[in-house]
Amino acid sequence: MATVKIEIFGTGCPKCKALEKSTREAVGQLGIEAEITKVETLDEIVSRGILMTPAIAIDGEVRSSGRVLSAADVQKLLK
Repeated sequence: MATVKIEIFGTGCPKCKALEKSTREAVGQLGIEAEITKVETLDEIVSRGILMTPAIAIDGEVRSSGRVLSAADVQKLLK
């Protein structure tokens, strides 16, 4: 299976850190190969059309914004 590219968008606030933590948990629980990157610059976040953080993109597609997802929520997005 190909490596999944996951991007976490946020400027470093507690909610953004919580989304990153739950994403890492979900990836570990699913046992998949994933490259997780954080996008913290406001210009980059806005250029991707994201108006509310935290946000998550999977393989270049923004799947959620403005919410902290649980590990179970992230798993659903990854399946």
